[in-house]
Amino acid sequence: MIAIPSRKKIKLAEPVVGDEELQMIRKVFESGWVAEGPMAKEFEVKVAEFTGARHAIATTNCTTALELALRAINIKPGDEVIVPDFTYPATADVVSWIGAEPVLVDVDFTYNIDAEEIEKAISKKTKCIMPVSWGGNPLDYGPLNELKEKYGLYIIEDAACSLGSEFAGKKTGTMADITCFSFHARKVITTGEGGMITTDDEALAEEIRCLKRFGIQKGEDGEEFVKIGTNYKLSDILAGIGIGQMQRINGIIDKHIELADNYNRLIENVAFVKPPTKNRLAKHVYQTYAVYIEIEGIRDKIIEELKKENV
Repeated sequence: MIAIPSRKKIKLAEPVVGDEELQMIRKVFESGWVAEGPMAKEFEVKVAEFTGARHAIATTNCTTALELALRAINIKPGDEVIVPDFTYPATADVVSWIGAEPVLVDVDFTYNIDAEEIEKAISKKTKCIMPVSWGGNPLDYGPLNELKEKYGLYIIEDAACSLGSEFAGKKTGTMADITCFSFHARKVITTGEGGMITTDDEALAEEIRCLKRFGIQKGEDGEEFVKIGTNYKLSDILAGIGIGQMQRINGIIDKHIELADNYNRLIENVAFVKPPTKNRLAKHVYQTYAVYIEIEGIRDKIIEELKKENV
């Protein structure tokens, strides 16, 4: 009996990796320094240059990056942080993790947080807005900055999916007080696991660096432990992969946009399927291409039929 090979599974996403990343890992091994060190610093510089941010700080993942950001602006128990109700659980989880209260507000058809709903949710306890540039769709900071100034709030952006996205020619990573990226296997670029914080604020950058390295700061007599911190450092092995990924990031993004354009053409005549919506000033990097099924009750049926086709 001849075995018939099963159809190849069409996965949600696959990392784009190759010789560039292998060469960087080999370079790390040959250096003898595998913990966070010179390679992580180089990765930080490349992300800072790519986004245009003054500071980039590598972390173990985006969730720990968000935690460091919240602690750096002194969010504490009793404070409220506004987050969108459509996001990965980590966005709200990290607020609860440090003892503050996540306040959920709705999103609009861009899948990003609705600024009008934010204002309705602001209270005397609100200290921070934590919007998500969901799926790679950049945020419009016009209304967000108005709320920030009106109510004296910080903005920390969960940009886990959005490295390389732009709004009105300005890259994500430069518009919030603090921006947090993810390098999980399904993100625009990957280090397997990993994250990055960007900010233009010198004081916040120094506080984040201190907190992620056990509370160490440079003093007159060298490095000193000045406060309680933790260990959210990124190893040079993973940073080396990240440097290799940064060499190919523009090609990855261009391919995402090309595929999204193809999908848009394929479904433009399907009446009940709404493609991802973006502002005309937005450069969407399509880490996720999520359609909206406008007829109730058939979404799960579509998913089941796709599974039958090995999708």
